[in-house]
Amino acid sequence: MEILQLFGQNLLSPAILFFALGIIAGYLKSDLDVPDQISSYLALYLMMAIGFKGGVAIAQTPEIDFQVISTIIAGMTLGFLQPFLGYALLRATSKLDRPTAAAVAAHYGSISMVTFVTAATFLDSNEVIYAGYIIAVLALMEAPAILSGLFIAHRAAPETIHSTQEVTPKLAREIFTNGAILLLTGSFLVGWITGTPGLEKVEGFLVTPFQGILALFLLDMGLLVSRQLHYLREFTLRLVMFAIYMPLIGAVIGLSCSRLIGLDTGTGLLFTILCASASYIAVPAAMRLALPEAKAAIYLPMSLAITFPFNIVVGIPLYFAAAEFLLA
Repeated sequence: MEILQLFGQNLLSPAILFFALGIIAGYLKSDLDVPDQISSYLALYLMMAIGFKGGVAIAQTPEIDFQVISTIIAGMTLGFLQPFLGYALLRATSKLDRPTAAAVAAHYGSISMVTFVTAATFLDSNEVIYAGYIIAVLALMEAPAILSGLFIAHRAAPETIHSTQEVTPKLAREIFTNGAILLLTGSFLVGWITGTPGLEKVEGFLVTPFQGILALFLLDMGLLVSRQLHYLREFTLRLVMFAIYMPLIGAVIGLSCSRLIGLDTGTGLLFTILCASASYIAVPAAMRLALPEAKAAIYLPMSLAITFPFNIVVGIPLYFAAAEFLLA
C-alpha cells in the first residue's frame, strides 16, 4: 500500500479526527470537557475489550510455540534495556538533571495502551490479522521499564537510594497491582479461558461499540494533550527532537526483532508500536512516587504532547509501511 495512502487513511479515520477535534477545542479554550468518571470508564472499557479479544485470539492458537515465547522475552528485555539507551542519549544531548533524565528514559522503555489500541484498530480497518498473544507482551512491558528507570537514577545519583527505599514496598504494590495492568491481564485470561463461546456472549458490548468508544476516548485525549502544550515553551529543541527520534529508534529496534523472530506484518507492527511508544499513565504515577525530585513538567509533556500525537498521526502508517516491506 502506498505510504501517502496510508497517511491519508489514518488521518481521515474517525478516531484520529476526534483526537484532532479535542486538540482544537482545547487550544480554543472551549468548555468542551469529558468528565473524569467518563474518562475512567472509557479507559477501563478499552483495556477490557482489547485484553479479552487478545485472550480469545490466543485460545484459538493451536499451541504456544517458540515464536510466542521469543516475542514475550524480547518485549520484556527491550522494555528493560531501552531506558538505558534513552538515558545515554539525554545525558549526551541535553542539560537535564539526572533524576529527570532517568524518569524520561523510563517513559520511553514502557508502552502506551492507547497507541497500541489505535494501531490494532488501524490493522482491523485494513483487514490485517495479528496474533492475540501480543496482548501478553503489552502487559509485561510496563514493569521492566520502571525498574530500569529506578536503577539508572540510583546509579547516577546514589543519594536517591535512601529516599526511594522508603517507598519501595508501596512502589512494588503500585507496579504489580496497577489497575490497568490487572484489568488488561485479567481480561486476557478470561478471554483465553472462555474462548470463542465467551466472545459471542459479550460481542454486543466488547466488539460492536468499540470504534465509537475509542473515538470518544481519543477526543478526551486530544483535550488532555492541549492542556500540556503550554509546557512546550520551556523545552529546548533537543528535548523536542528526542521525543520524536526516540520512538523512531524504538521502531527500528522493534522491526529488527520482529524480522529476527519471524513475526507476520500485523503482529510485527504491534510489537514495533510497543517498542516505539512512551507511557503517560503507569510510569508517571510510579516516577512521582519513587523520584519526586524529577520534573513532571518535563517528562509528562514529552510523552503525552509530543510522542503520543507523533505516533498516532505519523508513526502508525510509517511503521506499517516499513513492516509491510520487511515482514510481508
